[in-house]
Amino acid sequence: MTNDRSRRMLRIGAMLFSAAFLPLSMAYAQTASSPSGAKPFLTVDGKAPLILGHRGVPGLVPEETDASYDLAAALGTDALEEDLHLTKDCVLVARHNPWLADNTDVAEVAKTNAVVAARKRTVPGVHVKAPSPTNGPADYLVDLTDPADPKSVLKSLIVDGEDHTNDWSITDFTMAELKQWIGGTTYDAANERPKVFNGKFPVISFQDILDIAKAKSKETGRPILVYPETKNPTWNNAQAIANGCGAPGSHPLEDALIKIIKDNGLNTKDAPILVQSFEPGSLKYMRGHGLETRQVQLIDGNGIDFKTGKVLLNNITNSRPFDWTVAGDARLYDAMLTPVGLAEIKTYADGIGPWKAYIVPLKIAPWKDSNADGTPYKSSTPEASTQEATSLIADAHKLGLFVHVFTFRNEKKYLAADYHADPAQEYLKFFRLGVDGVFTDFTHTGVAARATYLRELGW
Repeated sequence: MTNDRSRRMLRIGAMLFSAAFLPLSMAYAQTASSPSGAKPFLTVDGKAPLILGHRGVPGLVPEETDASYDLAAALGTDALEEDLHLTKDCVLVARHNPWLADNTDVAEVAKTNAVVAARKRTVPGVHVKAPSPTNGPADYLVDLTDPADPKSVLKSLIVDGEDHTNDWSITDFTMAELKQWIGGTTYDAANERPKVFNGKFPVISFQDILDIAKAKSKETGRPILVYPETKNPTWNNAQAIANGCGAPGSHPLEDALIKIIKDNGLNTKDAPILVQSFEPGSLKYMRGHGLETRQVQLIDGNGIDFKTGKVLLNNITNSRPFDWTVAGDARLYDAMLTPVGLAEIKTYADGIGPWKAYIVPLKIAPWKDSNADGTPYKSSTPEASTQEATSLIADAHKLGLFVHVFTFRNEKKYLAADYHADPAQEYLKFFRLGVDGVFTDFTHTGVAARATYLRELGW
C-alpha cells in the first residue's frame, strides 16, 4: 500500500515548507524569557498558542495516515490529532468517520476484493422515539434493529442517528485487514485538495501514531503531543461489545485508550497527550477509571444562522452529545457555554474545544430572504462578516480552562468575507483574542500566522 516515491516527494515538500514557514521555533516561544518590551500572551498559561495538526495535515495529504502525521511534524505542528475507533479485533484505529466510503478507497477496493465487497452494510436502521424530543426530533434512527439481539448493531450502519446504510464500517475489519486493504483519502474540501496520494497510505493504529510522535519529538528536538478523540463513544462501545471486546454495559473504547496510554508511560498530567471527546460521559468515565492526562470537552454545532449570527442546534447528530440524547437529556451544546456548564466541565476536564463560531459569530448584513429573481437566497460563509467576539474565551480562562478552537482551513468557502480569502487573517483574529490553540488542516499556514503574531507582540 505504501509508496516509496510518494514518501520521497513528501519529504522534499516537507523540507521546502519548513524552510519557508518556520522562521521562529515553537521551542523558543514556549521556553525563552520574554524579550524586552514584548507584550504578554493572552493564553491561560501565558505561553504561545498551540498549532494542533487536525488529523495531521489533511490539506496536503490524506488525513490520519502516517504520511499526514510525518508531514505535520516536519511543518512544525505541536500536536498530532486523531479520531479513535475500535476495530473488529479490539485495536484502537485512527479514522475520522467510522463509515469508510468518503474517507478511504474502500469502494474502489471492493471492486476487486470480494471479501471487502461482501462487508458493505445494507440493513436499514429502525426508528425509536426520542426520550426528550423538546429540542430535537421526536424520533431518530438506530442500528439496534433487534432489541433482543445486541449483535444486530453489526448489520446496519447508523452512527449517532445519522444514516450510512450501504457503506462499510471500520468495526467490521481487523487492524491487519485495514492496513492490508484500505488506504486513506482526502475528506473535507475533497474536490479542492490534492488527490495524487489518495489510496497510497494505509489506515493506521493509534500505537502507530504514538510511535510517530515519539520519533518525531526526538528528531526535531521539541515535544510533539498526541491528541486522541474517543469518537462516537456510545456507538463504538455498542459495536465493540457486539464484537466481543467487552462485556455488556462496559466501555471497551475508553478502557482500551486508558490501557494504551498507561502502557506507553503517558498517564500523567504533564505528559505530551490531550484526550478529547464530544461526549461528556466518555471523559467522565475515563477520569473516574484512572486516566490522569489532561482532558478536553469538545463543543459542536451543525451550522450558522447567518441572519442572526447564532450557531444552529437543530439536528440529531451535532446539536447535543449523543450520550445526552440516549439518556433523555434535553440540553443542547450551548448549555456547556453558560457559567454553570463551564463549571461542570471543570470538574472532569482541563479545557474546551469549541467550534469557532461560538467565539467569533458570523452574520450577513443586510440580510435578504430571496434573490432579485425571487428564488430562495442561499447564504454562505464567504458572504458573512465577523461580529464582535463573545466572552467565551474569557469565561473559560476565569475557571482555568484552556480553549482549543476548531477547525481552521485555507479554502475560501470556509473564510468569512472580512478575511479577504486570506486564512492568516482568521488565525490572527483568534490569537489576538487569547485562544490557547487552533486545530488546523494546514499546519504550515497556522505556524506562519503564529510567527506573524509573535512578531506583532515583539517576540
